[in-house]
Amino acid sequence: MGSATSRDRLMELLEPVVEAEGLDLEDVTVTPAGKRRLLRVIVDRDGGVSLDDVAEVSRSVSETLDADDAMGATPYVLEVSSPGVDRPLTEPRHWRRAVKRLVKADLRDGSAVEGRIVVTDETGVELDVDGAPRRIDYQDLTRGRVQVEFRRLDDAENDGEDGDEG
Repeated sequence: MGSATSRDRLMELLEPVVEAEGLDLEDVTVTPAGKRRLLRVIVDRDGGVSLDDVAEVSRSVSETLDADDAMGATPYVLEVSSPGVDRPLTEPRHWRRAVKRLVKADLRDGSAVEGRIVVTDETGVELDVDGAPRRIDYQDLTRGRVQVEFRRLDDAENDGEDGDEG
């Protein structure tokens, strides 16, 4: 079940189910786990995914898989989750969902740039690179990665707003 064809079949089967719940299907993987297999379904949407969202889509995906033979007779464990911070930014929606985050962007010319996402649109992304705006079209990007920050921009903006300067 690890072949690209099987993954494509699962993506095709599950995408409308996930979309009906108002989410995007980001990825599907099947990996061996002892005598069973682990079916991992990654979902996301603008504004993030709640535990209730995961529970609802898990129920819908499970019902769909029970009614279809896509997983065959071998037992499997279904895991539905949202993407982690280490997910590569490869689609415009990934970049949009990372606005205000610090990212490292790999460019098609082999170079890389690090900056904070200011805004995105249909054709590209604007980064704040050392205080200067830099526009990059999606066609010039290969992928990006959110950089882990111990103190995010949102945290710094909220400092001192409650009148406590300490």
